[in-house]
Amino acid sequence: MSALTTPAVPAILTQAVAALGATARRVCRQLVEAWRRRKDAAVLASFDDYMLRDIGLTRGDLNDALAELPWRDPTAVLVRRQRERRAHRCRIAPPAALLHAGPSIVPDAGPAGCSRDRLPRTT
Repeated sequence: MSALTTPAVPAILTQAVAALGATARRVCRQLVEAWRRRKDAAVLASFDDYMLRDIGLTRGDLNDALAELPWRDPTAVLVRRQRERRAHRCRIAPPAALLHAGPSIVPDAGPAGCSRDRLPRTT
């Protein structure tokens, strides 16, 4: 029988110790996850500008993400920037030459990579 479960220790104290332990585990888990994601963002920083452009990021995006506070997730900044760029690219009007062209044989064709079922989700 444990010292925390004896009748001399109130149940409220046992619950408080358990809640404190659960909170400590959650905070430690979040710190480890943030550290892992920061290392992933640092790997992205080793890519050249052409590789970053392929995935929709810039060097400035990486600098902004790595400038976040140490316990914040830098990849959230990168995901948000990439989605903003994709959404902006999909909203750009087609060139005037395409507006006066004949009818398209492809239904709902927009800019490259902007089909209706693949539009970025905004939260």
